[in-house]
Formats: sequence, C-alpha cells, structure tokens
Amino acid sequence: MDKREWFKSAKFGMMIHWGLYSLPAGEWKGARMPYIGEWVQQYFRIPNAEYHALAPAFNPILFNADEWVQLAVGAGMKYMVITSKHHDGFAMYHSKVSKLNIVDATPFKHDVIGELAEACRKHGIKFGLYYSQDLDWSEPNGGGYTRGKTWGRGSAGWTNDWDFPDNENKNYTQCYEAKIKPQVKEILTQYGDLCLIWFDTPTTLSLEQSKELADMVHKYQPNCLVNSRIGNGMGDYRSMGDNEIPDETMPEGLFESACTINDTWGYKSFDNNWKSADRIIELKEHLNARGLNYLLNVGPDYLGRIPAPSVEVLRQVGQRLS
Repeated sequence: MDKREWFKSAKFGMMIHWGLYSLPAGEWKGARMPYIGEWVQQYFRIPNAEYHALAPAFNPILFNADEWVQLAVGAGMKYMVITSKHHDGFAMYHSKVSKLNIVDATPFKHDVIGELAEACRKHGIKFGLYYSQDLDWSEPNGGGYTRGKTWGRGSAGWTNDWDFPDNENKNYTQCYEAKIKPQVKEILTQYGDLCLIWFDTPTTLSLEQSKELADMVHKYQPNCLVNSRIGNGMGDYRSMGDNEIPDETMPEGLFESACTINDTWGYKSFDNNWKSADRIIELKEHLNARGLNYLLNVGPDYLGRIPAPSVEVLRQVGQRLS
C-alpha cells in the first residue's frame, strides 16, 4: 500500500512522550508545575548540571516493549510514535553523536527505540519517531532564541537562557550541523522501516535546513512521511495544533491531530484528568469523519509503566471498537 493511502486508512495511533522528565514528574524542589510535564526543565529553569544528573537514577526496569505495543494493538491503533529526543536533548536510543542517551548515561542500558521497533514489527503495526529538531536545551546553540518568552512561564522562553544567556550570539546552525542532522541520520538508519518522522516546534531552522532534513528522510526511508512541524511550509502531511479538534472537514490531503489522554504529554504524577473511553471514541469518530487521524498520547512513568488509568481506558476503547 502506498504510504499516503496507508496513512489515510490508519485513523488511530499511539503517541508516547517518555524521557528524563518522567523522573521529576512535574515537581521540582517543593513546587509543582501547572504546565505539561515534559517542559519541567524549562519551567523550573533547571541547570543542565542538575537535570542531567537525573540520568544515573533513570532505570525503568518495568519497561516492556511487547506490552506497550500489545496495548496499542488492542485499542485498535495502527501505528506508534515515540520521542527519540525531546527538547531536553536526551536521546531515548543509543546515539553515537551524544553521550546524553539512555544507553550511555543511565544504568538501564537498553535501546528502547530498538526494542519498540522490533515489537511493532512483531505485532504488525507501523512505527514512527518523534524528534525535536530545533529546540535542544542541552546545547549552547539550541534553537528557540528568536521566539521570545511566550509560553506563560514568567521568565521562561523557548531556548535555554539560564545556562546559556547570550541569545544574541547563539548560532543554531552549529547545533544543527553537530547534533541535529547526524542524529536524524541515526534514527533513519538504525531501526528498520519507519512510517513517519514527527518533527516539532520549528522556530529557528531555515528553509534550507528544513528541506535538507526532509530530503534526508526521503532518501533513507522512501516510505516514510514527514509532518508539517518540520517547518517552513514543508512536510508530507499537516499536524494540527496540540489537542486541536477541528469542526470543519479537511480539504484534500493528509491530516493528523495529536492529543493527550489527560492534560500532559510527559508523565506528571498528579495529573489525573483522564479522558474516558467514551470521550476518546467520540473524539476519534469526530476527527476521522473530518479526514484526520487521531494520535493519542500516553506518558509512561520513570519505571517504564504506562499509567494504570491509561491502560484501563485504552482496554475499554479496544473492547468497544472491536
């Protein structure tokens, strides 16, 4: 089946935000954050020296790739997309470009991206990867420094301006050439066939850089789609805004809405605003009827568990859709 035909027919997928941010779980030094959990480093302006020190404590011994994939399959999902690197710069796979990764920096030593890719092949669903191509708070020249302080976090903005305050002299191209581009090549060449690459938050990269990344995806993975958040008007399909549920029918093309199962993407221990199975089915039917795929996110905890309420809701969804 053609990749565009496959995407249109898929309708329903699982997104997973998982990384070091699952350890603080929305809390830092006696305070709780009101925003999405994967932004904990940015919200609390945690220095890299402290944030990266979480890595030796990250040992998700209860992670089981087969269980995650079987949960998605049982819910009627046709593809899975997981964060290979989020804005904090920590890679959830064995990267040779940066030691800041789950194999080299943690006691766990598992390449979870590789294990999930294998499990998806085994259980017959497609596998895709999220990669933050612009923001990287571990890097002095990570992007976002042109965007300003617009996320309602007081003094916090999009770039790491607590460790690296000299925004005027930052050069994203240095980060792009040294880390972003070689890591994108790694994820494209190490994990077999990928159905899509889910880029995010384009703020700084140029048209030429967006095009180079898209061309790289299509070179190494001809059957792989690129979402519109690669930036600069590019991409094979349109990612709607976070939790955006359009009422209008989409025009000709490919569309997807990524949505949370509670109110966060990355794990927050105190976010218990879970959507019901009825609500998820209602949203799926609403989106699918208007020509959009429904990409539903879960945020595993620091032990590698998809939270029990997420598991129960997705099991109910699968029962009702079967």
